[in-house]
Amino acid sequence: MLFLEEVSAAAVAETTKQSFFDTIKAFQIGNISLSGLLSALLILVICAIIIKIITTIVEKALDKSKKIDNTLRHFVTSAIKAALWVIALIIVANALGIDTASLVAVVGIIGLALSLSVQNILSNLFSGLTLLITKPFASGDFVEIAGKTGIVQTVGLFYTRLNSLDNIAVSIPNSDVTAASVNNYSREELRRVDQYFCAAYTEDTEKVRAAILEAAAEDEKILQDPAPFVRIFEYEGSMIKYVCRVWCKSADYWDVFFGMNERVRESFARNDVKLSFQNVNVRIVEK
Repeated sequence: MLFLEEVSAAAVAETTKQSFFDTIKAFQIGNISLSGLLSALLILVICAIIIKIITTIVEKALDKSKKIDNTLRHFVTSAIKAALWVIALIIVANALGIDTASLVAVVGIIGLALSLSVQNILSNLFSGLTLLITKPFASGDFVEIAGKTGIVQTVGLFYTRLNSLDNIAVSIPNSDVTAASVNNYSREELRRVDQYFCAAYTEDTEKVRAAILEAAAEDEKILQDPAPFVRIFEYEGSMIKYVCRVWCKSADYWDVFFGMNERVRESFARNDVKLSFQNVNVRIVEK
């Protein structure tokens, strides 16, 4: 009898347990069952763990690359994380019995509408990414972009900011930067300074050339290799124009440029080289 009672009690407990689980399975919130909700929560937790692992791997991989800008690193990791969360939400919605096909279509329509409404912003964004990857210039470079010259301050995701030589802050949309030609005057270590000086027709060519080379030799910032170059450039109406080409470090360009202007005048005066200027000879004929 005792054995039968124990068996009967176990059967009742098993029946009660089964009835409890059936009740849980039968419980619904709208069209979503409690079991489906628990499954979706479990999937959500698993997806969160996977997203954390993937983003950590991506961040470590980007940190190892010294060529990638910090702004680009943050953007890439944020974009990957957002894309993974969209995928995770679609998987969770599928586990809850929601029609994911219509959900994907809605997400696509929203994405298309947003891309059309912010196409200028997206154009600047992707142009900014292009600049960060290709690096045609860096912070501190002296550049000419789309007719604007200045020292690069920052290369952002939407704007490139320069400081002009008279200290005016200039912001250029990145799409304009990538569409324009860029002259980077700081990229190379050396630069050539081209200048033109004029002398009278009566002056000896070698005398003028020697006076210009003497002025160049007085400046320690002018390199001797490549050697300074002075030749006749062209003949004008009342003067001969000479071209002078010297090399210097990029950082010394303007010092050399303005210094040569002053020293050539002084050298011409010491060597008795007559400067020339535009003049018109008027001849009056009497009848």
